[in-house]
Amino acid sequence: MRKLLLVLACGGARLVAEAWPAPLAEGLLVDLDAARGLTLDAQSRVTQWTNQVGPAAARDFVGQDKGRKVPGSGLPQLVKAGTTSALSFRAQELLCPDEKIFDGLIKGDGCTWVAVLKPYAQAKGGLKDVNSFFGNLRNGGKYEGIWGCLDDDNTLWWGARNGLSFGRFDVNNPKVAGPKLEVGRRYVVAGRLGSGVGEVAIELFVDEPKAVAAGRFPVNPAADASKLAVGQERDATQHPGFESFDGEIGRFLLWGRPLTDAEIKAVLDSLRLTPAAK
Repeated sequence: MRKLLLVLACGGARLVAEAWPAPLAEGLLVDLDAARGLTLDAQSRVTQWTNQVGPAAARDFVGQDKGRKVPGSGLPQLVKAGTTSALSFRAQELLCPDEKIFDGLIKGDGCTWVAVLKPYAQAKGGLKDVNSFFGNLRNGGKYEGIWGCLDDDNTLWWGARNGLSFGRFDVNNPKVAGPKLEVGRRYVVAGRLGSGVGEVAIELFVDEPKAVAAGRFPVNPAADASKLAVGQERDATQHPGFESFDGEIGRFLLWGRPLTDAEIKAVLDSLRLTPAAK
C-alpha cells in the first residue's frame, strides 16, 4: 500500500498504471487528477484539464465560453489546502470535445466511474434536484447518456438514459439515489453500470465497496450519447451552468467496463487513503 500511495502522490500516468493491479488499467478511459495536468490562466482558473490516460480523443477537457455572457465565467478555480489540490466548480464545466469516444458506455460496454468530491451548498435557481458533477448526455432529443448528480439538499444520485423515452425519471431513465452528503466533507463516490444486452445492474457506492443503492437499466444498443463534461451533465450551450454542481473535484476516473467487486474495493481503498480524500 505504501508504494501505491507514493506513486499516486508523485503523479505520472505510467507509474500509476504500474502500481495498480494490472486489471485496473484495463479499460481506463479517463484519469483527471487535480494535482497534475492543469493549464491555468492569470486568475488561477483552469482552462484545460489533461486526462492522464486513455485515447488521444479523450485527452483534453477544456473550458468554453459558448452561451456565456461573461468571458471566462465557465472556468473552475484551482484550490489548494496543504497537500490537497482540487478544482472548485460553481456553475462551471470543462468539456471533452470528442462526440463519440464515450458512446459505448450505455450501448452495452458498461462502465465504472469514481470521483473524489467535496460538495458545497447547491446554488438556487437551476433545475430542481439536478446539480451534475459529470455527464455525457446528448444535448437534445431524449438526452441519452450517463450523469452523476446531487439533489438540491446534496443527496447523491446517478443514472443512465437509454434514449427510448424522455422521462425524469422512468424505467428507461433510472435515478439511483444514495445518502445526503455533508457540505464541506470529502467523499469517494462511485457508480457501476453492467455490460451486456437486456437489463443490467446500475449501482452507487460511497466510500465503501458495498453498494448503497442499486437499480436496473435497459440497454439500448442504438443509444447515442455525446460529449463528456465535468462539472455539468452535458454540453449545455443554451443555458450553461443551469444544471451544474457546486463543489470540488479532486479526482475523476472512468473505465469503459464494469469493475469487479475486488477492483472497486482496491480503487476506493487507495483513494480514501490519499491526501485528496481526507
